[in-house]
Amino acid sequence: MLHGIDLMARQFLAAQPWYGGLPTAEQEALQASIHTFLARKGEVLLPQGERVNGWYAVLSGLVLLESESQGQRRSAFIGMPDGEWFGEGSALKNEPRRYNVVALRDTWLLCLPQERFQHLHATSLGFNQYLAQHLNMRLGQAMTLIETGRMRSPEYRVALHLSRLFWRSTRQLYVTQEELGKLVGLSRQTVNRVLRELATRGIIAMDHGRVLIRCDAALGRYLAGAEDISDTSALPPQPTV
Repeated sequence: MLHGIDLMARQFLAAQPWYGGLPTAEQEALQASIHTFLARKGEVLLPQGERVNGWYAVLSGLVLLESESQGQRRSAFIGMPDGEWFGEGSALKNEPRRYNVVALRDTWLLCLPQERFQHLHATSLGFNQYLAQHLNMRLGQAMTLIETGRMRSPEYRVALHLSRLFWRSTRQLYVTQEELGKLVGLSRQTVNRVLRELATRGIIAMDHGRVLIRCDAALGRYLAGAEDISDTSALPPQPTV
């Protein structure tokens, strides 16, 4: 009988939009092949340059993808919260991993082994349709991050990393200021200042490592640079947290 994280992993896999269209035998083979592992906060789960063993999803926790140069200088470029798959590019090309995957908090990962990933890619239309959508989303994120890093202010960068572009499944984000700073590449002090400004405007609410997005429309206006986003009369009442 399955318990705990193994049951969670199988339920997560069964909920994927491409899973239901697979033959029963294929579903059973996938369920039997996946495995999970735990990394503690600050640990490198998957090192840069390592042979790719499969496609990964964050079951619980938060990870940061970062590159490391020959001079040991590290550059963070994207975070992955609960429910997100990552590493499809390396899995498709079957090449060594080009980045470190670092746990920003205690994190459980699911691994869909490389052999099963390649089999799905070769045989399943539904899987490939999902993969194409997923890659398109990642491309959009990458282009936005490139523009943001070169042209945008710290305020914009913090607000962007609170948007649905990076948190698609929830508007109640369990992310600390330290974690957000690492994701954005800014100091905790700068992140704190921007979050307080957003809270003052009524766009977010904060409480002990939790950020609640109170109004996505107001966050969008903030990102668009609208001058008048201080009118919060249309916002829903702030919940007690």
